[in-house]
Amino acid sequence: MKKVFLYLRPHVPRMILGVTIKFTGTIMDLFLPWILSYMIDVIVPKKDMTEILLYGLLMLICSVIAWAGNVIANRMASRVARDTTESLRHDLFRRISYLSCRQTDTFTIASLESRLTSDTYNIHQMIGMMQRLGIRAPILLLGGITMTMFMEPVLTLVLLAVLPFVAVTVFYISRKGIPLYTQLQQAVDRMVRVVRENASGIRVIKALSKTEYEKERFKAANQNIVEKETKASVTMAASNPLMNLFLNAGLTLVVVAGAFRVAAGQTQTGTILAFLTYFTIILNAMLSINRMFMLFSKGSASANRISQVLDAPEDLLLEARDHQDTEYHVLFDHVSFAYHLGRSQVISDISFALKKGETLGIIGATGCGKSTIINLLIRFYDADKGTIRIDGDDVRGIPFSELHKKFGIVFQNDVLFADTVEENIRFGRDITQEDIEKAVVCAQAQPFIEELEDGLGYRLAIRGSNLSGGQKQRVLISRALAAHPEILILDDSSSALDYQTDARLRQALSKNFRKTTTIIVAQRASSIRHADHILMLENGREIGYGTHEELMASCEPYRQISLSQMGGETDEAHE
Repeated sequence: MKKVFLYLRPHVPRMILGVTIKFTGTIMDLFLPWILSYMIDVIVPKKDMTEILLYGLLMLICSVIAWAGNVIANRMASRVARDTTESLRHDLFRRISYLSCRQTDTFTIASLESRLTSDTYNIHQMIGMMQRLGIRAPILLLGGITMTMFMEPVLTLVLLAVLPFVAVTVFYISRKGIPLYTQLQQAVDRMVRVVRENASGIRVIKALSKTEYEKERFKAANQNIVEKETKASVTMAASNPLMNLFLNAGLTLVVVAGAFRVAAGQTQTGTILAFLTYFTIILNAMLSINRMFMLFSKGSASANRISQVLDAPEDLLLEARDHQDTEYHVLFDHVSFAYHLGRSQVISDISFALKKGETLGIIGATGCGKSTIINLLIRFYDADKGTIRIDGDDVRGIPFSELHKKFGIVFQNDVLFADTVEENIRFGRDITQEDIEKAVVCAQAQPFIEELEDGLGYRLAIRGSNLSGGQKQRVLISRALAAHPEILILDDSSSALDYQTDARLRQALSKNFRKTTTIIVAQRASSIRHADHILMLENGREIGYGTHEELMASCEPYRQISLSQMGGETDEAHE
């Protein structure tokens, strides 16, 4: 919570000015009933029209100042809320961008999206309302009580007798409300997750005629939100009728006591009218304070959720540079890793070494840890055991800006953005047009790009949905090649390519990127059979390492995969 309020510091001068203007306008509101009372009890009996007009003009001036002050202060409060939320949203997005993959897995993407949208909106509402009502309502409450105390102390004591009941009600209900709003936001997280899954899997849902099933899933998530919001709203809404009960009971007592005092000649009619007006002001102020506490409860819950992200510790710390002289460009030395601490390891005791320009092929069944090796090399996660080195440097000692520039990567489930083909390849990097064109040729993407309406200027839909699977993979490979990386990683990036295109791609890579160390994760043996080294994995463990010929002779699982996919060594002639 404190973290969020730090964002208000740059706006303190503007807030002080707004508070001053709001205070002035509110004081003018408080003077109006007193002036009216004075006119009825003192000025009107004199029957002096000049004085009546003079005090009428004074009331008009007070009304204009009160109106102008509130309008100006509210506009300033809106700007402060807008600018604060903008800065908060910017920093939250930046922090989310730099969360480690382990932290992202912990928070979940759906929850992070919810915190960046609905939670920041709740903060915006809270900051704006706290400035509008947080100044005006307490001044009207305390000012109204003060004015009534001076005008009619006895009736004021009757009013004050009910205020402790109101205060206890607001405090108790507000304390109950914050946990309920936290649960509500968690329910929103779950619904966002369902919506994301439905949006990304819409084709599968339609193809398998599961629309009704997904509607039921969404209905359940939506109903959960309704239940949480109803519970929170009912709990917070209970304060309004309770406050009305206490305050109207006080008003009844004030009217009865006031009638007796007027009849006894102990007070005047104008004073009673002013007192009732002040009572209405006090009542509205209490209702405003109650509304403010409702928004504060919701905003506080959201602020805590946002602070959890902003205060998340750096998970992947930069360690001291650890260099060892070696002839190898990429080195894995007895590396083990588990995504969740205390659970079974995803990969165990993996070792391999690549010289500059060599190619490593990684193959194995789904879930055996192939992509995990890539994630550890890029340092999306830190290995639990063992060491990973690039050019002799432990990856934990290489700054991320330096480390990630070494790679050109195509992930297993990579993303194309709603932009032109050219911008998807350049991706905001300082890459020349010539390098883009060379990458397109090497990735075997030139033939289909030339057939597009605007060539490289052709605009892609979200996630590249207006391209085929093979076309998307070739654009992604072009992106990876365009910056001439030191290390090229292709994580199952040719699964949608036909065998001929895949073969031409491998030939182009060996011809144009001889000095680039390449790691290919593949399901097809044909994609890696020409690699300098092949790593065969099973259940996260190495069961074979060597060239294609060596594994065909020594590793039975690899031999079976090769024979089933390519018909054995005889197919090599057909490449």
